[in-house]
Amino acid sequence: MSQPTTLKIASAQYPIGQPKTLAEWEEKVALWVRKGAATGAEFLVFPEYAAIEQAACFGPEVYGDLPHTLAKVAELAASRVQFHSDLAKKHNVHILTGSGPVLKSDGRFVNAAQLITPDGAVGEQEKLVMTPFEREWGVSAGGPVRVFQTTLGVFAIAICYDSEFPLLVRAMAEAGADVVLVPTCTERVSGYHRVRTGAMARALENTIATVQSPLVGDAPWSPAVDFNAGAAGIYVPSEQGVSDTGILAEGTLNAAEWVTATIDLARLKRVRETGEMHNYGDWALQPGVPTTKVTVEIVKLA
Repeated sequence: MSQPTTLKIASAQYPIGQPKTLAEWEEKVALWVRKGAATGAEFLVFPEYAAIEQAACFGPEVYGDLPHTLAKVAELAASRVQFHSDLAKKHNVHILTGSGPVLKSDGRFVNAAQLITPDGAVGEQEKLVMTPFEREWGVSAGGPVRVFQTTLGVFAIAICYDSEFPLLVRAMAEAGADVVLVPTCTERVSGYHRVRTGAMARALENTIATVQSPLVGDAPWSPAVDFNAGAAGIYVPSEQGVSDTGILAEGTLNAAEWVTATIDLARLKRVRETGEMHNYGDWALQPGVPTTKVTVEIVKLA
């Protein structure tokens, strides 16, 4: 399958609100997708835990209680995916859905995001490493690590905290990922910068692009996502002719907006072998580098 040489991608600084009905929520998301597609982007990325916004539609007995929030939003997972699938087809874009709780057959909740193509194919990545807060909420670590082959390129998803662990993203890159999507939900600016630092480091180490998409705004009605801070960013290795700073685009902190950039996928692949530094190829030269590889599942969505 031939791959395009460039990719225009849009990352959402998505503002959480308090919709009164599911229809109101759908109208908001549809508007965001329409505006994202209007930028000319081929891929739209939404943030971690954006799906929690749906809990607001069911009154304080649901949105004010975390276990009820997780259960209700998980109950809506299939319809939420179908709604995004319809939007992807309508606007001819790939979409990474805002992640949310998914109920497993053993009764556990995991945090999962879905990659949806315009022809209706769906791939799902569960978050792999839980934050202390998620453990308190009763959200469990998921798996496996996946890489998704699409008509636009090969993608992986490192949900928020996962992007701070080099071996996870290294495995994704070694399995062919050109771009790693990093949907995030961070309460404090310090948390945003931790993930931003991780995303930029993973781009440098692996000669790939990383795309950070944050949840922004305050939702005092929710015990889970009450405060949110961040900015979107599209990152590549610092390399002359690619980006001197490693930043293709960044948004305004806490603004509600789309942030877009065009990633030169072909040039990134050339830089792996002919760049100023050879971080990707020299990975194995590190003292103590693990010899056991992380298992990665390849999912074909094209």
